[in-house]
Amino acid sequence: MLAEKLVRPREVARQLAVSRSTIYRWFWEGKLRGVRLKTGSLRILASSVEEMVGEVW
Repeated sequence: MLAEKLVRPREVARQLAVSRSTIYRWFWEGKLRGVRLKTGSLRILASSVEEMVGEVW
């Protein structure tokens, strides 16, 4: 099984030049895929970010 790279919301926000709250909203709206860890923290799938960037350009 290949391991998917997980990225913190603040890193995604910085990369896309948006706020962290926007990243969380996009996650809940289904625009970004990610996982909730047992601790309650959110991680975004790097491939999901790449897909979103690809759609913009």
